[in-house]
Amino acid sequence: MNALRISLLAAAVSLAACGGGGNEAVDAQGNKQAFEKAPNIAPPWLGTVTVTAYDGVSDDLLTAGLGKTGLGGAAPVVSDPTDPAQLRKLAIHTNYRALIDPTAAGGYGVLYGPNITADGTVTSSEGKIAGVEYLAYADLGDQRENVTLMVQVPTTFDPAKPCVITATSSGSRGVYGAIGTSGEWGLKKGCAVAYADKGSGNGMHDLQNDTTNLIDGVRAPVPSAGAAASFVASITEEQRLAFNTATPNRIAVKHAHSQRNPEIDWGRDTLRAVEFAFYVLNQQFGNTLPSGKKERVITPAGTIVIASSVSNGAGAALAAAEEDKFGLIDGVAVSEPHIGISHATVPTIRRGTSSYTGGSKPLYDYFSFANVYQPCAALSPTRGANPAFTTLVPARAEARCTTLAEAGLVTGATTIERAEDAMDRLLAYGWELDTAFLQSSHYSLATPAIAMTYSNTYGRFSVLDNLCGLSFAFANAAGAPVAPTAALATIFSTGNGVPPNSGIAIINNNAVGGPISDPLSLSPTSGRVDYGSDAALCQRALWTGTSENARRVQAGVQQVQKSANLRGKPALIVHGRNDTLIPVNFSSRPYYAENQRVEGAGSKLRYIEVTNAQHFETFLQLPGYGDRLVPLHVYFNRALDAMYAHLANGTALPPSQLVRTTPRGSLATPITPANVPPISANPPAGDRITYGNNTLTIPD
Repeated sequence: MNALRISLLAAAVSLAACGGGGNEAVDAQGNKQAFEKAPNIAPPWLGTVTVTAYDGVSDDLLTAGLGKTGLGGAAPVVSDPTDPAQLRKLAIHTNYRALIDPTAAGGYGVLYGPNITADGTVTSSEGKIAGVEYLAYADLGDQRENVTLMVQVPTTFDPAKPCVITATSSGSRGVYGAIGTSGEWGLKKGCAVAYADKGSGNGMHDLQNDTTNLIDGVRAPVPSAGAAASFVASITEEQRLAFNTATPNRIAVKHAHSQRNPEIDWGRDTLRAVEFAFYVLNQQFGNTLPSGKKERVITPAGTIVIASSVSNGAGAALAAAEEDKFGLIDGVAVSEPHIGISHATVPTIRRGTSSYTGGSKPLYDYFSFANVYQPCAALSPTRGANPAFTTLVPARAEARCTTLAEAGLVTGATTIERAEDAMDRLLAYGWELDTAFLQSSHYSLATPAIAMTYSNTYGRFSVLDNLCGLSFAFANAAGAPVAPTAALATIFSTGNGVPPNSGIAIINNNAVGGPISDPLSLSPTSGRVDYGSDAALCQRALWTGTSENARRVQAGVQQVQKSANLRGKPALIVHGRNDTLIPVNFSSRPYYAENQRVEGAGSKLRYIEVTNAQHFETFLQLPGYGDRLVPLHVYFNRALDAMYAHLANGTALPPSQLVRTTPRGSLATPITPANVPPISANPPAGDRITYGNNTLTIPD
């Protein structure tokens, strides 16, 4: 297909009816009718809009032409990394599979997937969806902020019954990061899907060669990219050259090194994506006025708008709902949100006979804690800490236990005793016992990357700072930093925004013997290869200490805490009890409790906790995961179904409850609906989640 590409230069004008900051779409009185019968004018922050139509055969919105079979198969080959279409196809394949289990036995094509219709019918279709894709920056003329926004409008969109679903990216992924979650659900429903990369997307500035990504993923020299660059580190040319001499071949990563703490604006970015959706919908469907402009015929007052996504994107959806002063968002349906709150009163969270009173913990707090203790705790033999799948090296983990013991941070005379103590400390801090067997793999695959990224972003540190002696670079087999490989050309498509990923490693600049990949490094203080204990303890001290760097990080963390006041909006949160990345005690449970306290009888938030479910859906294809856990993605889709039914038909939302699932026991055993029972409209008393007297009661 010859894709239709139209460039629209957005008018940078002052909008009397629309305002100029967040919630630009309505007037100062919060009147949704401000949209009606008015000319359709682009928001002042909107950059050049690229419009591409897809026929749903050779290429499409959901699968990039791959279809259900192609998404479930091998990654497409990019023969020309200067071709945006090829990069887009690989990006959709990567991001779709990153958030679901793509195996048939795990539920792909049976319980979820492109071939499943909006009403849940399993078909033999490839699930391709025709429509139009709009892509633009929220452009403030600063490459550190350029937030990528995208709106997909399927051909099944009905202007007489409009709906908009947000799909803010999870993690630090690029703009296609939620394509397989709320993106897929919305497109199947015939809704416009409003995406945002939150300003933390997959932007990589190669400092040695001075290249970066454009909005479509193509690499370009920084001087020629100009304001079209996704991200350029805020350093002078003189600083770049000096930095390259001292530490060659390093990479500046947008989420870590933009020096903007973009999480502050995740709610704003999600609201802007909704405003972008209304703008393009009226450009596409509005009547032409005598002035030549389009009439606003699709308005918030007549449109169902659901804020949705998973993980960081879910936190962004909740933040948008909190910040939505004028009622653009009608409801919220999210899964495993990264969300922290400032408690006025810390609730007691009671599960069975045990209680947790630690309250909502900021992400940086519990990740810096996990980064210290997880390698040692993973050697605990009594809590099943080692699943069948792990990449943890026991000798390095044992060395970490020894280092912690010498520092007085764990007790015990043997490695096993120290590992048991480390696990005890994680559980006492607030992780559920249900997470113990996942601590090993989560350290191997996630924790150091997040500790590295968020220590930098919260403190607004420059790439020049090499915070805690760490930096990013491609590494060879021995772990030494090297010039970027060919993988950099497709990093837009394969990267997740939080290295290690796609060949980029975390480099310990302070390692004995010279810079080397952090897991391989010999720590100067301990003299051991102990998973870079010096850097991990440095990162923890940024939370617990009083240094200038610590104060910067702590201030940044404080800036992103939320209120849990959803202003009476109906909302559904689903979360897996086994979530080891975003533990329920630090996020959804205290958020729900605080919302009940703040909104009282006016609250319309429901909390659904699911047993035998965790954060990384793609891991369910691995041993130690899929045999012991079920896909939370099923419940995310059901939450969206329930929210849409509530908003469209007045169907009551299900009560807050625990859903008890049954793992399939073997990767070879196909999952069935019996393993994932529905969310109940009337759960028994023993499964209800309740709040009263500042106590949240969770069934055991």
